[in-house]
Amino acid sequence: MESSDLIKKVRKIEIKSRGLSQNIFAGQYHSAFKGRGMAFSEVREYQYGDNIRDIDWNVTARFHRPYVKVFEEERELTVMLLIDISGSLDFGTQRQMKKDLVAEIAATLAFSAIQNNDKIGVIFFSDRIEKYIPPKSGRKHILFIIREMLKFQPKSKRTDLKMAIEFLTRVMKRHCTAFILSDFFTKPDFENALTICNHKHDVGAIQVYDQCAKELPNVGIMRVVDAESGHEMYIDTSDKRLRMAHKTYFMQRQDMLKEIFTKSNVDTVSISTNEDFVRKLMIFFKNRER
Repeated sequence: MESSDLIKKVRKIEIKSRGLSQNIFAGQYHSAFKGRGMAFSEVREYQYGDNIRDIDWNVTARFHRPYVKVFEEERELTVMLLIDISGSLDFGTQRQMKKDLVAEIAATLAFSAIQNNDKIGVIFFSDRIEKYIPPKSGRKHILFIIREMLKFQPKSKRTDLKMAIEFLTRVMKRHCTAFILSDFFTKPDFENALTICNHKHDVGAIQVYDQCAKELPNVGIMRVVDAESGHEMYIDTSDKRLRMAHKTYFMQRQDMLKEIFTKSNVDTVSISTNEDFVRKLMIFFKNRER
């Protein structure tokens, strides 16, 4: 991408994302995540009704009577974006490519975060950690993130979500709010890693997909290429059984993902490239308030 084109695209995304974060998501973003992060404040003597899990055993042993740790809500959160940049995101048959939809959603979340003075960091991943941007706040930092989303060229086209989740769990020592932005075309071996991560952090999953992944158009012979493996073949989309098998496969994958997210207690939303992501995100935030 030419430098001038990149600047125009970054500016376009900034204008749209800032407008959405200021006018639409202003209250919903904050109310969806406030209170999820707790910071240590002080210790005090145990009182009837205190949770025994909050007992500070070191202080208790020193003074020979029970003391508990007191926590308070963190006003400012740390938000981490796990952004899938594998080959399968470089696809789209409707309004835009999946990777461009991810960029717009990520930018909207980022601008919503800095309105609350939250720090924002990014993990770009394929089947390896392609780039880690530590959490910082400010418009300049977000514009840097957007530029990286648009121009970064991954070393691999494959996906390993489990590895990316485990990296997040290791690298973030303190509680954070994390969003996974992916099409989730990956091995279904990440459930345990996701469950562990969600116990430590507050994780949300945002799936992007193209309508063709759900339903093949009836256009006759079509050449298809696997964006991650490079394998290519010709298929006859006029075959009704083929189109039905394709749709069944998609629905089975969705059911599998839903089961993983439910077991891991992770909130999730699916957004198509031909959908208005604003409405879907607002529903997503509203559901998290409950």
